[in-house]
Order: sequence, then structure tokens, then C-alpha cells
Amino acid sequence: MPGITIIKGKAAPLDRANVDTDAIIPKQFLQKVEKTGFGVHLFHDWRYLDLEGTQPNPDFELNKPEHAGANILLSRENFGCGSSREHAPWAIKDFGLDVVIATSFADIFYGNCMNNQILPVKLTDSEMNELFALVAEDSQTQFEIDLPNQQVKAGGKAYSFEINAFHKELLVKGLDSIGYTLQFEQDITAYEAKIPAWRA
Repeated sequence: MPGITIIKGKAAPLDRANVDTDAIIPKQFLQKVEKTGFGVHLFHDWRYLDLEGTQPNPDFELNKPEHAGANILLSRENFGCGSSREHAPWAIKDFGLDVVIATSFADIFYGNCMNNQILPVKLTDSEMNELFALVAEDSQTQFEIDLPNQQVKAGGKAYSFEINAFHKELLVKGLDSIGYTLQFEQDITAYEAKIPAWRA
């Protein structure tokens, strides 16, 4: 996977708290194990007026023309709560979102984002209020997320965020946890070769 350094684009506002994984991708769409094809079902019950997904809800934020093409999502606290389904970040990524900025995230969802090259950014309530206000005033506001320097830039301001050094390395190098482990494949093989047969 390509790594993340600088992400530029515009943001779509989802001004809701406790957005759970069932809202992100309802259970009826979890039959596949491939990571693609889930974007059309992202926020299905909010995006569509019918069960079949043929009638877009014009009042839903991501359906509004001014937010078309957004690659950044703004939300509130406890984003990604609920079940641990990894299909949730798959749907977010497949839809075209590379960054989710929120007050807080559910722990398992946060880790799943790292394994799927989605950058989850935590900012304070007051900082989120400023970003939502920026987008409300001008939906075309340009954002720049600078992962190496851990900053969100928008509206002439820079907002610093924290991220674990290990998670940051995964994102910058484009690795998931398995890919990270495989970097040490030769060392692992050499160690295993030293183990006596009776202990293997």
C-alpha cells in the first residue's frame, strides 16, 4: 500500500456523536471478505431513503453536491463504536475517504483504521467546532493533513494532533501489522533455525 505523508482535500461534515459501525456499514452487507465494493453501502441507512439503496437521501450530508469528492470526514466523539467489524474502515476507504477527524474513536476501530491506511485524527471539541464552522461557511475549504509534522491545516490555522509512533510508522510506510512483521522475516527465520528440534 502507498504510504501517507501529506493529504490534501476538502472535508465533509458528519456532525454526529457515537457513530457506530452498524451505521457505517450495516450487517446485511458483510458477506464479502474482499476489501472492495463496500463504499456504495457506507452509511447506507442514512444515505438512502429505500432499503435497496436506489433513492439517495438529499438531506444526508455526504449526498449534498457541495461535499462531492471530499476525502476527509469530520465527526464527533466515539466514532466507530459498536462491533469490531473491519468492514467499517473498508467501506470508508472504498468510498474515497482517507482521513477521519473526530474528538475520539473507539479503540478497535482506531486500530483497524491503521491497518487500512486511514488516518484517524483526534482533536478537541473546540477545535472540531472551528473546523465544522469553516466547512459550514465555505464547503470548498481546503485542508492539509501533515502526518510527519502531525498537523491539520485549514482556514489559515494549524491544529496539532497526537499519534502513537508505531501507528505513525505503519501509515507512513504503507504497512499493516502483518506487513510490519514481514520486515523482520529473515530475522524470524534465522531465530527459528536455531531452535532445537525437540523444542519445535
